[in-house]
Amino acid sequence: MTQKASKLVIVTEKLLLKQIVKIIDEAGATGYTVMEAGGKGSRNTRSSGQPTVSDTYSNIKIEVLTAKRDIALKISDEVAAKFFDDYSGIAYLCDAEVLHAHTF
Repeated sequence: MTQKASKLVIVTEKLLLKQIVKIIDEAGATGYTVMEAGGKGSRNTRSSGQPTVSDTYSNIKIEVLTAKRDIALKISDEVAAKFFDDYSGIAYLCDAEVLHAHTF
């Protein structure tokens, strides 16, 4: 049995993690997953977490699954408005089906 969901993915700078998590929690999402990330985009190449003096400048990928699309859009809009003019980042939304969904 599957349950329809929206998956919000945010890829941005690690130093924003605490502020973004606060936005996610305040929007009513029940959880999220955070992973180290790296790659290349319009603002050049970013480290994928290789050992350095400081990991302040590394990137992260945050995934949020929610049954309510409007929660995902609210999070995305607030993150983009607060951070994406001054920091590198992208957010995208995908339709998802949660397998064996109890709660998420």
